[in-house]
Amino acid sequence: MRRMLIVAGWLGLAIATVAGMSSAEPELGSARVVFQTDYGDIEFGFYPSVAPRTVDHIFKLVRLGGYNTNHFFRVDKGFVAQVADVAGGRSAPMNEEQRAEAEKTVIGEFSNVKHVRGILSMGRYSDPNSASSSFSILLGDAPHLDGQYAVFGKVTKGDDTLKKLEQVPTRTEGIFVMPTERITILSSYYYDTTLEKCDAERTILKRRLAAAAIEIEKQRMKCFA
Repeated sequence: MRRMLIVAGWLGLAIATVAGMSSAEPELGSARVVFQTDYGDIEFGFYPSVAPRTVDHIFKLVRLGGYNTNHFFRVDKGFVAQVADVAGGRSAPMNEEQRAEAEKTVIGEFSNVKHVRGILSMGRYSDPNSASSSFSILLGDAPHLDGQYAVFGKVTKGDDTLKKLEQVPTRTEGIFVMPTERITILSSYYYDTTLEKCDAERTILKRRLAAAAIEIEKQRMKCFA
């Protein structure tokens, strides 16, 4: 399976003129996504004003449950933790709608947003418009990636989880530093900060995602039966 080139960095604050892109941090949208792993939760938000097509694509995959049972195939301490392509990284089978979205590519929405710890950035091949569903979470500052990869959001909670990921045993395979054991995204959920602020509502969402994870596991077992 081909490995995506490091995803890191694009999504600068778009301004009203065609020429100008600010290096200031863009405003986060109200949507939040939570990935649940054995090492803890990672929550992130999006920069819809900077990379609208990328945000729409990734958020749709999340809503479809596309990242459930996927994994972090790369963990390079101080650099990136990279999520695998949905099409090849999941352990559970995909339905037709998930596969159709996972196989799409998005144009490179490059910007002046800096690659610093916590930034989310799309993976791609040499073609700048080949980004699909693999993306990296920056584990450190990487200015050499600025303007080369599409930034589309940042981590809002879960830095303790990222620190735990940086401590996992790894091996080197070519240019990639990879965990020796699979780091699975067990399940995911999303909420809106303007509509769902109380803990009770988030607890309900977590229960829904737990039920979805059980159903996914049932499907996986049927697939291998």
